[in-house]
Amino acid sequence: MSSRASNAVDNFSDPSRFGAALAETARVWRMRLDQRLRPLGLSQAKWRALLNLARDGEGMTQKALAERLGIEGPSLVGLLDRLAADGWIERLVCPRDRRVRRIYLTAKARSTLEEIEAVATQLRRELFGDIPEEELRRCQDVLRRIRDKAETLE
Repeated sequence: MSSRASNAVDNFSDPSRFGAALAETARVWRMRLDQRLRPLGLSQAKWRALLNLARDGEGMTQKALAERLGIEGPSLVGLLDRLAADGWIERLVCPRDRRVRRIYLTAKARSTLEEIEAVATQLRRELFGDIPEEELRRCQDVLRRIRDKAETLE
C-alpha cells in the first residue's frame, strides 16, 4: 500500500481525522468528475462556477459567487473573464446599483449543463451504488448537523 493510501486509511479510521477524511473524499470526488468533464472543455474551476450559478440562481453577484466557491474576489474575476471569453457567461451591470455586476449563463452554458448533470449523476451512481440508501441519508444528516453547528460557532 502506498504512503498516500496508508494516510487515507488512517484518516478514515481515526475519529480525530474526520475533517481530513471529509476533505480527501471531496478532493477525490471532484478529481474524478473533473476527469470526466474535461472533454467538454471545462476545468474544475469553470464547471464548479457554472454549477453553482445554475443551482443557486442566475443573476448572482460576483461577491456571492466568490463566497459560494470559497475563493477571493480577485481570483473570481480572472475565472469570470475566462468564462465570458469562452462564451459560458455574461456579466451585466445591476440596474439598481451600477457598481454591482450580476452573472448570467449563456445558452451555450445552459445546454452544456445538461451534459454536466448527466455526467455527475452517473458518477454518483457509481460511487453510491453499493451503499444502502439509509446509510447515505444518515451520512447526509450527520454532515448537515456538523455544518449547522459550525455555522453557529464564532
